[in-house]
Amino acid sequence: MISAVHLVSPLMLATSTLRVQGFAADKLDEALQGVEVVVIPAGVPRKMTRDDLFNVSARRRVLVQTLMFFQTNASIVRDLASAIGRVSPTAHVLVISNPVNSTVPIVASTLIKAGVYNPARVFGVTTLDVVRAARFTGGIAGVHPNDTPITVVGGHSGATIVPLLSQGKYGKEIKGEVYDKLVYRIQFGGDEVVKAKDGAGSATLSMAFAGAKFTNALLRGLNGEKGVVTPTFVESPLFKDQGIDFFSSNVELGVNGVETIYPIGPLSAEEEKLLSGMLA
Repeated sequence: MISAVHLVSPLMLATSTLRVQGFAADKLDEALQGVEVVVIPAGVPRKMTRDDLFNVSARRRVLVQTLMFFQTNASIVRDLASAIGRVSPTAHVLVISNPVNSTVPIVASTLIKAGVYNPARVFGVTTLDVVRAARFTGGIAGVHPNDTPITVVGGHSGATIVPLLSQGKYGKEIKGEVYDKLVYRIQFGGDEVVKAKDGAGSATLSMAFAGAKFTNALLRGLNGEKGVVTPTFVESPLFKDQGIDFFSSNVELGVNGVETIYPIGPLSAEEEKLLSGMLA
């Protein structure tokens, strides 16, 4: 396995004024000193599709894999959050490690125990859902994905992912079976990658792109740029009265991290049904 120290060495040759530095695993505290933004992609990838859970003959194996997947990633983000709370308690924490619906609350509870939790500085990165929604919608409409922005709300797993196609110029024109297939593909697009890799991994490259996209948006907000709005999974008041503490919706990012959490806006009948299902 290549160490972080050696992994970043090619980046040091890039034509940029940025300073890149790698740290050995036992130098975590040193790596976190003075850090303002921490991105957590660490963990093991999902190696099963959602369909596997309904395969009776493989269910026992899949359930064991799922439990190991959760336990491993949960312990990794817990330990990293503990170190962040100890060394860089004011850092903005971006959680990519899956399952985001669970790992973000784990980070929050760990920081609460450390007495340093700030809900405006903990983010679940759901940008991959947004990227997929734009790409797939653009493919149907025959236009560039940049012209088909789609807000995606809810969570970051299967049926908890709710694309608000009706709020998009091109998305609102998609109906019937095409609509149903598009929603399913946005919700379960990761399964395509798992199947393509024959269980050897998940959507690592597209997730890296989405993670970089959200990180850049946050940095723009932290640098004072106004109007930086994107969906992200944060502690939210939108559905707290229904017992939902964390929810992804459009959030304005700024110098304080989370500046404004926006309501989800008008929904179509299909989206109302999807939202009710994910909240149940």
